[in-house]
Amino acid sequence: MATLREIKQRISGVKSTQKITKAMKMVAASRLRRAQENIIKARPYAQKISEVLSDLVSSTSDMQIPYFKKVENAEKIAIIGITADRGLCGSFNVNIIKAIENEIQQKYSNQNTVGNVSLFLIGKKGFEYFNRRNYKIDEKHLGIFSDLKFEFAERFITNLSNRFINAEFDKVILISNEFKSVMQQNLVIKQILPITSVSTESTKTEITDYIYEPEKQKILQTLIPSYLNSQIWKALLESYASELGARMTAMDQATENASEMINGLQLKYNKARQASITKEIIEIVSGANALS
Repeated sequence: MATLREIKQRISGVKSTQKITKAMKMVAASRLRRAQENIIKARPYAQKISEVLSDLVSSTSDMQIPYFKKVENAEKIAIIGITADRGLCGSFNVNIIKAIENEIQQKYSNQNTVGNVSLFLIGKKGFEYFNRRNYKIDEKHLGIFSDLKFEFAERFITNLSNRFINAEFDKVILISNEFKSVMQQNLVIKQILPITSVSTESTKTEITDYIYEPEKQKILQTLIPSYLNSQIWKALLESYASELGARMTAMDQATENASEMINGLQLKYNKARQASITKEIIEIVSGANALS
């Protein structure tokens, strides 16, 4: 049975941990507000550019644009995986890692996984996992969320789309988390290239009649890079907000668990202390009876 000193030390240790988890929750909450503001600002642009591109794609025939070039029986696959740089955020990182592994095993298991599937990993946790298991990691980007900028998204997708156009890859897939609320993050698996369909993420039913100048083909060639930039930028913002929401929830749960553990240890301490006092009283009474 644990001594009173050991129980007291455990209570002190749990209280120290509780202070840390409470502080981490507060930090995540303060950062989450700014991350949510960034998402709110980015979504309208991403939605509108998707609407315009969708209209162009649906009304343009015989598109001779490499971004739409589809390869039958695609073998050279690029997977973009966005995880966090740190842990302590529940199942946030695990869900992305499992989704990437499932995507490889279920769809490309008949191929040479290391040779044909290249990973483009954003976030330290994903890189550490796949690096230990000798997956083919083409690019890694660590620590970008501490100073997230649009220029990074632009450079990243420009390089990747150029390699797609040069036939280094037949297909590019994005796997990330989408922010819904503090308690909910949705896993997103989306084909970025070749572009097969454009989701406008809009609930509007009215049809907008656009007038294009110059011709649609030239506008598409200019608009598509901007569309891809917005998709990656939005995915990064969504993922960062999802990470903060998951960390806030996890730290809140950890703080509550620490409170329950402290209460249990305090009860155990009181029982042990009561038993010790009772034992001392019995010894004193027994000694007094022996003297008399």
